[in-house]
Amino acid sequence: MRRAERQPVHAALVALCVLAAGCGGCKQQQEEPPVTPEAEAPEQRSAPQRRVGVKVPMPPGWTAQVAQDGSFQFGPPGRPVLRVDLRPGQGTTLPSPEALAESVEQSFGGSVHSLEQQSGGADYSLVRVMLEPKLEDGGLGARYPALFGARRVEKDLFLCATFPGVSTDEVLQATEACRGIEFQQPR
Repeated sequence: MRRAERQPVHAALVALCVLAAGCGGCKQQQEEPPVTPEAEAPEQRSAPQRRVGVKVPMPPGWTAQVAQDGSFQFGPPGRPVLRVDLRPGQGTTLPSPEALAESVEQSFGGSVHSLEQQSGGADYSLVRVMLEPKLEDGGLGARYPALFGARRVEKDLFLCATFPGVSTDEVLQATEACRGIEFQQPR
């Protein structure tokens, strides 16, 4: 039984590794130490710099955090549902929905999977599947939903994947969050 419980986790980690291969992580921008206006001469003062961030539309009650590996994780407090990895400057490598589905199929050779939805557009590709890990005794483990996606925003590529143990409703919410990733405009 313990082996069966680890297989969905292993399968999801394999998928995340496949999707995040080559990702150097999401680097946080370091802000310069503040300079007080009194310390600068009037001619040296410039307009305050405005940082442009990433905006992910989250369902009510979800929070965001940056993991130690640099990925973004979203979900209810203390329980991540969606992982997003950034590939700066790789927006031109957006996979088609068909290529993404094929990658999921190859990555999950040790599982029975069924394609629930495959969709895409000029700037996104999404694949939702149901996975059932194959057990050593020839049976199948617990069936669970998963999302794998990619979103191009300007020159960057964002890779999305759900964690094991999430509900079908959470996968649907993660799908909308991945599809809606954008850069936040400066205020």
